[in-house]
Amino acid sequence: MHGDGDRPREYCGVFGIYGPGLDVARLTFYGLYALQHRGQESAGMALADGWNVSLHKGMGLVPEVFNDRTLETLKGYLAIGHVRYSTTGASHPINAQPLVFDYQRGQIGLAHNGNLTNTELLRRRLADQGAVFQTTTDSEVIVNLIARSGGYSLEEALEQCVREVEGAFSLVILTENQVMAVRDPHGFRPLCLGELDQALVVASESCALDTIGARFVRDVAPGEIVVLDRNGVTSFQTRTEKRRAHCVFEYIYFARADSTIDGFNVNRVRRKLGEQLARENPIEADLVLPVPDSGTPAARGYADGSGIPLEEGLMKNRYIGRTFIQPSQPLRDLGVRLKLNPIREVLADKRVVLVDDSLVRGTTSGKIVRMLREAGAREIHLCLSSPSITRPCYYGIDTSSKELIAAQKSLEEIREFTGADSLYYLSLEGLLGVFGDYGRNFCAACFDGYYPIPPVREDRSAGRNLFGCPPGPANR
Repeated sequence: MHGDGDRPREYCGVFGIYGPGLDVARLTFYGLYALQHRGQESAGMALADGWNVSLHKGMGLVPEVFNDRTLETLKGYLAIGHVRYSTTGASHPINAQPLVFDYQRGQIGLAHNGNLTNTELLRRRLADQGAVFQTTTDSEVIVNLIARSGGYSLEEALEQCVREVEGAFSLVILTENQVMAVRDPHGFRPLCLGELDQALVVASESCALDTIGARFVRDVAPGEIVVLDRNGVTSFQTRTEKRRAHCVFEYIYFARADSTIDGFNVNRVRRKLGEQLARENPIEADLVLPVPDSGTPAARGYADGSGIPLEEGLMKNRYIGRTFIQPSQPLRDLGVRLKLNPIREVLADKRVVLVDDSLVRGTTSGKIVRMLREAGAREIHLCLSSPSITRPCYYGIDTSSKELIAAQKSLEEIREFTGADSLYYLSLEGLLGVFGDYGRNFCAACFDGYYPIPPVREDRSAGRNLFGCPPGPANR
């Protein structure tokens, strides 16, 4: 992410492992490290040894929260872990996950990636029934629904919970002797299953499996619950939705390029997006320049599709942390310069196609364009490998309409704001077309306003939802 937050914020990442005889604490640490791009605010893990559940979590990056000493104190043969960026619930230590609670059947831990859309309705109902909430997260609503399930088994309680909650959720759940995972019926958030010798693993992305040496087995299906325990993998299907709604932004920006999600390698998709961008927007230029690292695969694709050579003209300082002090307004541009520095010998008197994945506020792109001009670039043509983001997301991306420059300004006004000579977005048809017939299975509400699940139930008589948009089509 760029230093001034000119990117949609990542959601969260979840990890779970059932591994008798293995150092599951250390494996969970490495799995979370691989998912660090999905959340840099807090990290945590819960372990179980067959009798008790232990927990360690805190604010900060994975290696800031865990060290050798803390990992050695966490004993057990099954674990779940979480990295968080807050999309609901304040940025506060109490909201760090996993959440661990005692209830009538013992102890339960839960980690959640996504956002529920009927949180307030459920929270009010639970409060009326006497529930007490310790956090401000929607994840605690899920825990309460499971804990208040009466005579159901845990599997039945989880299935009933899935029928009540609405929105985006990939969950990992820990008991004293089981790890469970569930993906919401629309499949908004990714979740996959792997094997490591005799161990069983679930994770938000396949890159976490690769990191610990596990073999990718398959994606968890939308609406599926998997149970990992001494019996191996047990799977059953909960409610299903006619329409799949995988988040297309996973492929544009959020997921790591080496992950494969629902059968599509992220790096390969991004290169294809760049090729399609070149087909839609041919430009006479001397070089294609990626904004590292998020724009690099798409820039390679643009170079392949256009025949214009790819050059490395922006050097990234990879030793910059999450934050830095900006003591005064005149020094704010140093934030970008600390991370990116132009190579004058590459850029001098050149016509440049500058490729990035998306544009949210436009402030960072404007700073980069100014840097390139100062380095001698003659023309700068800004190309984005996604459509313009005009609507907020309610399923786990932290953006609002006020932040979205494309919701406030015309294309020409955005071009002027960034200072580029020209500005081009990839079309929505071009984006979804990269996936072929599978393109109908994506949520692209941030681009087209078709929300698969509105935060409140639709007014059927009016045929409109909370956002003043018609309900999303069953298939595109």
